[in-house]
Amino acid sequence: MEKLSERELRLMAAKGRLMAVDAIHEAASGHPGGSLSCMDILSVLYFDEMNIRPDEPNWEDRDRFVLSKGHCAPALYSMLALKGYFPKEDLKLLRSIKGHMSGHPDMVNVKGIDMSTGSLGQGLSAAVGMAVSAKLKGKDYRTYAVCGDGEIDEGQIWEAAMAAAKWKLDNLCAFVDVNGLQIDGKTQDVMPTEPLDEKFKAFNWHVIKIDGHDYADIRSALREARETKGQPTAIIAATTKGKGVSFMENQAGWHGKAPGDEQFEIAENELMAQIKELEVQ
Repeated sequence: MEKLSERELRLMAAKGRLMAVDAIHEAASGHPGGSLSCMDILSVLYFDEMNIRPDEPNWEDRDRFVLSKGHCAPALYSMLALKGYFPKEDLKLLRSIKGHMSGHPDMVNVKGIDMSTGSLGQGLSAAVGMAVSAKLKGKDYRTYAVCGDGEIDEGQIWEAAMAAAKWKLDNLCAFVDVNGLQIDGKTQDVMPTEPLDEKFKAFNWHVIKIDGHDYADIRSALREARETKGQPTAIIAATTKGKGVSFMENQAGWHGKAPGDEQFEIAENELMAQIKELEVQ
């Protein structure tokens, strides 16, 4: 797989952010905040890390990806469109009965989706199952998951964490997108879960803490995860909810709200400026 430069990866993330906000605006429904916070991670996974074939989405030996925080499907759909799984124009029909993209990832109707998600807490269990399957089949594909820090409230996350450690799933890498906010406010107020690094270590995971918007950090952590043997890896990524759109950043109110026309125009102008700046570098 051809590797992209950091500038190219940032450009993909900027385009993905614009596509996601545009789709949510068109649908008048969706979750922009968490979609924007994880976009840099997805850019590295889809354009630098994972061994996948867009022209052969069900290739048996592909790396698997599970968006456990499934309400952030616009981020995943945008990356898949940029990668060439389906036309970018399809995003205009997000959450529309005329389209094939539900508000949460749908493995039946959307090419490139490895697991339907949306019930928070369940995606990591599915990722564990995929990693176990690879071990049983003697396959060397890897499984990646992205969880939300609000989602970590769910007990099933920790059941999955125990199982992954028991089976020594060193082919499993889970990001926790720590943007500090969930639908009801700050995660530390709703249900304090820190220190997340120590919790995952106690569950016998290899743990790496990074800046989730720093591409050198993301790449380095993924390299370390590949080199870690006998343990699953948790990458605790500090991010900004609503990253890239000034009025959405660090605002819990943008967890699950679509921008109106005037708000979208502001967001579009800001993201287009970022795209143009990256294109001329």
